[in-house]
Amino acid sequence: MKKIILLFLAIPFVINCDKKAKILSTIEIKNTLNIDREFETVAIDISNFDIENYRISEENSEDKMVYQLVDNDSDGKKDVLLFQPKIAANATKKYSLSISDEKQDSATIHCYSRFVPERTDDYAWENNRVAFRTYGPTAQKMVEDGVKGGTLSSGMDAWLKRVDYPIINKWYKEEISGESSYHKDTGEGLDNFHVGISRGVGGIAVKVDTSYYYSKNFTAYKTITNGPIRTSFILDYQSWDANGKQIEESKQISLDYGQNLSRFEINIKGTAAIAAGLTLHKKDGNTTQNNGWISYWEPFDDSELGQGLVATDDYFINSEKYSTSKKDESNLYANLKVVNGKVIYYAGFGWKKSKQFKTQQEWESYLANFAKRIENPLIVTKL
Repeated sequence: MKKIILLFLAIPFVINCDKKAKILSTIEIKNTLNIDREFETVAIDISNFDIENYRISEENSEDKMVYQLVDNDSDGKKDVLLFQPKIAANATKKYSLSISDEKQDSATIHCYSRFVPERTDDYAWENNRVAFRTYGPTAQKMVEDGVKGGTLSSGMDAWLKRVDYPIINKWYKEEISGESSYHKDTGEGLDNFHVGISRGVGGIAVKVDTSYYYSKNFTAYKTITNGPIRTSFILDYQSWDANGKQIEESKQISLDYGQNLSRFEINIKGTAAIAAGLTLHKKDGNTTQNNGWISYWEPFDDSELGQGLVATDDYFINSEKYSTSKKDESNLYANLKVVNGKVIYYAGFGWKKSKQFKTQQEWESYLANFAKRIENPLIVTKL
């Protein structure tokens, strides 16, 4: 897979309506749950249109909504339009998709990811609430060659940000220049989350008998999109052995605006099930295991941290707390079924110091509601 670094700074955003807008279609969105819903992304197929500028708005409204165009198959043509409606409990709304004669104004790219060659070869991603990173082949080779500064792990690292603006580029620049260190909190957050060979926040394993096996670092990547609503990318891994099982794996990861959980779509061969994990660190926190989601809430330096993983009934089998004396190998696992070569789940965290969640109960309520939402997605109909 060719390595292409996408360094997008901004994309269009507008609030005024066009004087004349040709309506392409009307979209009806229905919320069947008894809870208000927002920050859920709706994707509209625009593959049949050859249009540069769009307008998406509530029916009979003068206000334009934020949208993002994505080329999912990298053929140079935009496939889908993303936007985030706000729908009250048990409500239905209609939206108009129109041709616009105006470009959008610049807006902050809150949902952002990139390959980071200046820090060995991390891949990092973030939105307005959380940030993550994972590690590439150079970091792996450094460990294997005994070179200081490498990392051998396919676990998912958490960057504990507590600001809503992008920090990835800023933190790396300051760390590398020596101006500051992202291991110290100067008001924006920090990286004090230890991964090691653990699964971090959502890394996968294959269980054979009583043992867990995992891949090494990613070998190639592809950035799909960055924007105000979503960042997404693909990570490939070298085939790996799980006690005689030959595993082939790639991940498509996305993170949407307003969410604490990244979406993991695992394409995998060689196994009928995987275990997606949350590291237990010092094993001094509280684990919660439910149908459809798992949580680990722990004391964390001068604060507290919640990790969580959610999947629909199509994939969720059960869960297991695996505790061992081996360094970094204790994880809380969700056992997930492979369906047609694929597994989909969501994993992420909430840091008390970010003021997003004050208690374990608030964090687990978020996970429970998240599980309801993905089990009962918004019903989208083109009229």
